[in-house]
Amino acid sequence: MNPQSFLPVPPILLLGLVFFLTGAVISVYGQNVSVWKTGTDKFQITPKAPLWMAGYAHRDKPAQGKYSELWVKVLAFEDPEGNRSVLLTSDLLGFPKKMSETIRTAILQKYGLSKSQVILNSSHTHSGPVLAAALFDIYPLNMQQRAQVEAYSKQLEADIVESVGRALQHMQASRIYSGNGTARFQVNRRNNKESDIHLLTELKGPIDHSVPVIKVTDLEGRVRAIAFGYACHPTVLSSYFWSADFPGYAQEELEKNHPGALALFFQGAAGDQNPLPRRTLPLAKQYGKELAAAVERVLEEEMNALEPTLRHAYQEIDLPLNDPMSRERLEKMVHTETGYMKQWAERMLVEQDQGIIPPSTYPYPIQIWALGGQLLFSMGGEATIGYTNRLKARFGVDAFVLSYSNDVMAYIPTETVLREGGYEGYSSQMVYGLPNTWKAGLEEQILASFDRLAQKIDLAASPNNP
Repeated sequence: MNPQSFLPVPPILLLGLVFFLTGAVISVYGQNVSVWKTGTDKFQITPKAPLWMAGYAHRDKPAQGKYSELWVKVLAFEDPEGNRSVLLTSDLLGFPKKMSETIRTAILQKYGLSKSQVILNSSHTHSGPVLAAALFDIYPLNMQQRAQVEAYSKQLEADIVESVGRALQHMQASRIYSGNGTARFQVNRRNNKESDIHLLTELKGPIDHSVPVIKVTDLEGRVRAIAFGYACHPTVLSSYFWSADFPGYAQEELEKNHPGALALFFQGAAGDQNPLPRRTLPLAKQYGKELAAAVERVLEEEMNALEPTLRHAYQEIDLPLNDPMSRERLEKMVHTETGYMKQWAERMLVEQDQGIIPPSTYPYPIQIWALGGQLLFSMGGEATIGYTNRLKARFGVDAFVLSYSNDVMAYIPTETVLREGGYEGYSSQMVYGLPNTWKAGLEEQILASFDRLAQKIDLAASPNNP
């Protein structure tokens, strides 16, 4: 027998025996080392019944099948001080306010997490289900179909709360890293005509091709979770088959490459960004693989190790809306418009007859997380890409910007887009059912509110971009 077999095992090999898996502090050679704790969970949300599909007004019947499953996924964080937060991603068009409030209220009551600690993000796939109290003006639903949507939405709310609980219950000591990659199939749809995309030699308009990545490992370096984002509409597909579109195929690819790890996609400020060309299933798969490859490159390079400190802040801003349209203008729209614009005008007239006074402002949610040195800026609605570019100019190019978070109530145009009008600046407000467009000045109001929110958690704008 080899006498070396009686030698004591080196202390570093006994590391797993000297820390508590349920704690956030481990002991190495008698010294305490702070680490994160993280927990994950996921569950399928693919409807069993043939529900109506969200995102396109041209559809005239419910879903007919599926290309891929739809998921809700949860990644929970905790620092050594016990500060917690939860990132939830979903293959949904977007959480409407009523559903978001119900979910976040239940999370507060059951787990003690406030709104600032929870991000409910949606990929904005246009091949997911319609949800209750969301965009009903554009879907020709009958009473039975509305009842099915209500039942699905109610069950989804309960399942999400339980999933968050499972993630919080199974926290493990972890290390967290961040980095940025690049993918280039995102195109500014306002400045580049889709039908001419194959002819263009130069693309126009603001963009942000960043692929933000968060890597979570156990203490031995095994990947446990990969959260990544991109600012691009998941509108490659427009058929009658459930699909998470290109974000779903990207997540599938990453989970295949990293067995046992959970891949989560969060949507960026994609309001004016489309994948072009589009419209075929092979293209959706191609973009998914391109996005996964961009993430893999980041994972293979040296990433920023994030210190286990968590700070968070949240605010709802009263964004002003323009005064309601006159009765004369609404009646003209009823006679000249078609589709959702006509339906919206008819509904506005009915509400006027009923004496309903429309709101003059909307409580718009913004949020900041600081995971160690990594900043995450979260915005409600369909923010356009100009907000990402301005936030990065203020707080650094490595900042992560998420939109479609907590409440997707309308498009959030920059001042330029609002002034130019078009779908993102004008008619989309009717799609979402708001009584009119946003008042001028919303861009500076949002950015100034982010500045004040950052000060609450001791963040500062870049000295070069005051």
